[in-house]
Amino acid sequence: MFKGTRGYITYGLGFFVVLEIMLVAAVYWWPTFEENLPSIKAIAAPIQMLSDLVDQVDQFGVSGYIVGQHFFKGCSALGTAAAVLFAANSVAGEAHRGTMEIWLARPVSRTRLMTERWLGGLFVVIGPVFLTSATVPALLGMFDKTMDMSDLMRCSLHMGAFLAAIYSVSFLWSCLSSEPMRISFVMLFLSVMVFALYLVEGVTHYSLYRLVEIKVFMRIITKDAMDWRLLAPMLACTAFAYGLSLRAFQRRVP
Repeated sequence: MFKGTRGYITYGLGFFVVLEIMLVAAVYWWPTFEENLPSIKAIAAPIQMLSDLVDQVDQFGVSGYIVGQHFFKGCSALGTAAAVLFAANSVAGEAHRGTMEIWLARPVSRTRLMTERWLGGLFVVIGPVFLTSATVPALLGMFDKTMDMSDLMRCSLHMGAFLAAIYSVSFLWSCLSSEPMRISFVMLFLSVMVFALYLVEGVTHYSLYRLVEIKVFMRIITKDAMDWRLLAPMLACTAFAYGLSLRAFQRRVP
């Protein structure tokens, strides 16, 4: 158990470091971005969706820039990859390596076995989002800018719910399969395709990444409240996928 816990901490720390490096780089380049915003808007103009993103940053200032760089770009793109990879290997990896029987032989219920594995991976995926977001005020302070910590935590909760849904769906597939590589490849391919659809005018509304675009986070910040119209379905998806995963795991044979 300690070895597993140590592994979760190690991978979670690695994910945190990568997210933090991206965040530090984004904050460092904020003055340059702000100074060259008119030129950036001109370059983005031919692509409607890209132009809209730049306009939102221009409208909301440093807050729009941070939610765009940290949540929409960093946490959603990199976080999706982390969610898929951790979930795909959680159960299917044991079967693929031939260690499923040893794992199931532990003197605890299958419900506990699966829940521990599910929660461990979820912590690795979501924990770094909150931790890196908590460093934003200090980083912005270097340029005499700030963001309210409560706003950042609400945005992190929304982002966490999005990643939890993706993680839980991938985990469900892992409970039904013995091929983690196939799960990873298909889920990552689909996530890249859906992210690409976001930038295509006319079909952008079919992209799941509309749930974590800049406007969504800025609505959370300006209204000082969560957007339950989006949050509730994501939480429901997570709970439903967890329930199906538990049922599949309890019926699974090595």
